[in-house]
Amino acid sequence: MNHKVVLVGCGNVGMAYAYALVNQKVYVDELVLIDINKEKCEGEAMDLNHCMAYSPSKIRVRVGDYQDCQDAKIVVIAAGANQAPGETRMDLIEKNSKIFQSIISNIMKNGFHGIFVVATNPLDVMTYLTLKYSGLPNSQVIGSGTTLDTSRLRYILSEKTGVNPKNIEAYVVGEHGDSEFIPWSNVNIAYQKVSDLFRKDELDEMEEEVRHSAYVIIEKKGATAYGIGMCLVKITNAIIEDKNSILPVSSWDEENKICLSTPAIVGSTGVKKKIFIPLNDEETEKIKNSIQTIREAVQKIDL
Repeated sequence: MNHKVVLVGCGNVGMAYAYALVNQKVYVDELVLIDINKEKCEGEAMDLNHCMAYSPSKIRVRVGDYQDCQDAKIVVIAAGANQAPGETRMDLIEKNSKIFQSIISNIMKNGFHGIFVVATNPLDVMTYLTLKYSGLPNSQVIGSGTTLDTSRLRYILSEKTGVNPKNIEAYVVGEHGDSEFIPWSNVNIAYQKVSDLFRKDELDEMEEEVRHSAYVIIEKKGATAYGIGMCLVKITNAIIEDKNSILPVSSWDEENKICLSTPAIVGSTGVKKKIFIPLNDEETEKIKNSIQTIREAVQKIDL
C-alpha cells in the first residue's frame, strides 16, 4: 500500500508535524521534505533520521522535489508567510495566495492524485485555493481547519472539569480565525449539558480564550507549532489507516461554495461526509457571519 507523505514547507509548523510523526506509531513509511531552503531541508532530514533508533515507527525521511508528489498518498502544505505579532490570519492572503499558486502548479504537473492536507493561514482561504488550483475532487482537499481550536477547547474544559480531554465531545466550527465559535448547545461532558456546569459568562470567557490563544502564543514565543503539528498527524493517521475519524476539518461546503470547518468523517479517500451540527438561533447567526467572512476574503483574490 502507498504510505508516502510529502511535506512542502519545513518551517516551524512543518517540522513540528514531521517530529510528531516520527514520535508516534504511524503507518507512514516514507516522508519526503520539500523546501525552498534545500540546505536546511537536508539538515532537518538528517536530524529526523537520527531519531529512528528510538522511534516507534520506521519511516524513511529524505529530501525530495515535486516529482516525489506523483505517487504520494498525502501532500501536506505548511509553506507560506507566518503570522507576525499584531497580524490576523487574514492579513496573509495576498502573500500566501501567490505562493500557493506556484506550489500547487508544480505538484499537479507531476501527476499528483492523492489527498492534500493544508496547514497554511488563512486556513479556509488556502484550502479553497488548493481546491481551485488543483482541480482535484472536493473530498481530496482538506484543511486542518478548527482541529487545533477544538484541541484547545477540550484542554480548557479538561482543566476546569478534571475530565480527560479525550472524553470531551466539543467542537469549534466555522472559520479558523476570529469568527470561529463554539456551538455550546451541543457540548456534553458525560451526558451532562455544559450549560448545567458553567454560567454563560464562563462559557463566553472560555470561547474568547480559545479564539485568542494563537495571538497570545505568537506574542510570547513568535509562532505556534506543536499543537498544529499534532493535529496534522491526527489527520494523517485518519487517512492512512482509513479510520473514519470525526474531525473538524476545513473542506468544501457545497451550499455556500466555500471551505469551512464542521465535523467530518475523514478516511482513506479524504472527507467522506461533512456533519452539520444542529444550531440554535444565536449559533446560526454566528455560522452565517463566519461564512460571510470567508466569502469576502476569497473574493479579494484574483483567481
